[in-house]
Amino acid sequence: MKTAIYIGSLIILGGILQYFFPWWTLPLAAALLALGFRINPGRAFLAGFLGAVLLWGGYALYINILNEGILATRMGNLFGGMGPGLMVLLTALFGGLFSGMGAWTGSLVRQAFLSSDKLASRA
Repeated sequence: MKTAIYIGSLIILGGILQYFFPWWTLPLAAALLALGFRINPGRAFLAGFLGAVLLWGGYALYINILNEGILATRMGNLFGGMGPGLMVLLTALFGGLFSGMGAWTGSLVRQAFLSSDKLASRA
């Protein structure tokens, strides 16, 4: 349940931050949320990955539908003739990796600096 709340919070906070700020605010939001939620590093990575895949992939798919695939087709041609669907998938995967690493980092920082989390992770 905590993981689902984390994913929803990441999608909402990441969507708001990325409306006003650059792309790297999503991994930063994932790290800050992982500091607040007590999620172990492996689960934090997966939750951050899934939240960003849903956010970036959903938004890339939405833009792709709005412009009838023109932008994704042109970008795919720059990368060796990839189709628009593959470009949307790559966008989602890159966002997931960035956010997953951010969440993982936030969880590890929490474990490193709070002794109660270090003891709980060893038990």
